[in-house]
Amino acid sequence: MRSTVSDRRLAWALGLAGLLPFIGGSVAAWVAPTVWQISAIYGFTYYSAVILSFLGGVHWGSALQVPRGNNARRLLLAMVPSLIAWPALLFSPVTGLWVLLAGFVLIGGYDISREGREGFAAWYLKLRCVLTAVVAVCHLAVLWRLAA
Repeated sequence: MRSTVSDRRLAWALGLAGLLPFIGGSVAAWVAPTVWQISAIYGFTYYSAVILSFLGGVHWGSALQVPRGNNARRLLLAMVPSLIAWPALLFSPVTGLWVLLAGFVLIGGYDISREGREGFAAWYLKLRCVLTAVVAVCHLAVLWRLAA
């Protein structure tokens, strides 16, 4: 896939901006007044579920945009993140956050697999690795706060 430098820069900027609620929520879970910590943890969890679901949409769009032999499999796998994210909201915050973290790690692993990276530019895969790493660290920070 060809993309212009401006498209790549915009994607990186938007991806990094999408980390702000994760970073802000994980920091607020530690340093905000207690009432706000609770809201921060729930907000973090809900945002996490939305973003995990969004990641499935990336593969859904890719399967529809670029014809390949494995499109049916990619379309089915594109549904997995939302099927992980939605039930995670029904669990306790600790369990839900562990489920969401597992979802990010699993979809990140798929993204860098031979099948998952097919049709994506190398810069996108680097972006996904950076975003997944930061999201995972933020989840661990919130989980640590909940264990404290």
